[in-house]
Amino acid sequence: MAEFDFPEDLRAAQVALHRAHAELTALLEQLPWSVEPMKGWTADPEPARGYRSERPDSPGWTSEQKEAVAALRKRALELSVFVGTHAFWKTVETGKVVEARMQLKRIQQEPAAEDAAAA
Repeated sequence: MAEFDFPEDLRAAQVALHRAHAELTALLEQLPWSVEPMKGWTADPEPARGYRSERPDSPGWTSEQKEAVAALRKRALELSVFVGTHAFWKTVETGKVVEARMQLKRIQQEPAAEDAAAA
């Protein structure tokens, strides 16, 4: 596997994108299942598997929760566009772009944290 020398701003944007996705996922897991208030339900079990579909009543999301989700989605979209359209990609050999993108996606730590861990 080739090693790519990603520019620092691209690495930082990818780390920020990971963070934005993680924050959004964590927030969504805490919120009610329905954005708008909705009655819950309990369905009859499926005959083949016996699985019973059910949901509790959902109070819906508050305006603050909606704004927080929208802000995180906007941030993730901005970072995705920045990463995907960065000038670095024009410097990568055509047959290596996918490999380079996959390597960048595996960057999990901020470079400063990696340097501190190595010291």
